[in-house]
Amino acid sequence: MRQIFEAELRQVGDDLAEMSRLVESAIGKAGKALREADLQLAQEVIASDKTIDQLEASLDERCVHLLAQQAPVATDLRVIVSALRMSSSLERMGDLARHVAQVARGRYPAQAIAPAAADIFTRMDEAAVRVAERTTRLLETRDLEVAQAIEQDDDLLDELHQETFGALLGEDWDGTVQEAVDITLVGRYYERFGDHGVSIAKRVTFLVTGDFPEDHQHNQ
Repeated sequence: MRQIFEAELRQVGDDLAEMSRLVESAIGKAGKALREADLQLAQEVIASDKTIDQLEASLDERCVHLLAQQAPVATDLRVIVSALRMSSSLERMGDLARHVAQVARGRYPAQAIAPAAADIFTRMDEAAVRVAERTTRLLETRDLEVAQAIEQDDDLLDELHQETFGALLGEDWDGTVQEAVDITLVGRYYERFGDHGVSIAKRVTFLVTGDFPEDHQHNQ
């Protein structure tokens, strides 16, 4: 029975990594669709989100089955509960990539982001892609240095999110109301994408150390 249980746990880990790889692909394509007004890429991201949702449902069902049938305790329980939380974060990251793609599709054939903010969003896209790539690596390796790098990228996304408001409120802003709305929405999507990456980083830290990063800070 133990061997079967351990095989199920490994499958949970594999499913999380697969979800993360799909999210990684989605945010990369969504950013390119946004920058280049690429309708086909935007459509691909929107369609692929269903696969991420299906993986989440399957993974969550497996976790609930393990909780009901195996009554895990200690480390095993921590792994399963963390997997449920991380699958939710990954699903939400997929949704956010889809939202970016939907904005790109909605403005086609024009570019959604006004030139005044284009550089900011190029950097936001780069940071979000790094978060996604590092999230996949973290789930595969549980390397806490990768978890710290995700938090640093999230800090950068927060800073860039603030810069979007500076662009909108600057004297040089001459964009339309729709462009202002798109910048506000997409900036928020990227900022939240980073937040969910940090949530996963903290969950993996919890699995490795037994507590959350904030616990270390409070005890210092």
